Amino acid sequence: MTAPLALALYEPDIPQNAGTLMRFGACMGIPVHLIEPAGFPTSDKSFLRAGMDYLDAVTLIRHISFARFDAARKQNGQRLILATTKAAMPYHEISYQAGDIIMMGRESAGVPPAVHETADVRITIPLNPRMRSLNVAVAAAMILGEALRQTRSFPVPSDGLTR
Repeated sequence: MTAPLALALYEPDIPQNAGTLMRFGACMGIPVHLIEPAGFPTSDKSFLRAGMDYLDAVTLIRHISFARFDAARKQNGQRLILATTKAAMPYHEISYQAGDIIMMGRESAGVPPAVHETADVRITIPLNPRMRSLNVAVAAAMILGEALRQTRSFPVPSDGLTR
């Protein structure tokens, strides 16, 4: 069976964003890889408040380092797609596949060059040229929304009807 789409958070440093993205993962059925070290304890009140009671429903996979994460995803044959302001490829112009892992970098610094180079694909969200970047949770939701649409992987409502 092919792995579902997944989200990876590279050393996140804002607990509210990480909590929001874990809630998003729970709601969309997307596993979330948390690549340590995080810039906050996962018992942080802001993190827990942003995730609300959804944190128990998310499939959270912790990795103690990027090297461990990268080895695991390669062993599973998963493509790493890095969202970065330093890419030329718009996020909506690639073909997503089941098993892809969309990685978001640290809010304060993105990812280091070695991680950037490891990515199989690098994508960006086209922005107004006067703006630097979007909030990481907003950016991840946009990208994963497109990936879910392309792979027809949105969760099926409990009544079985597609909307």
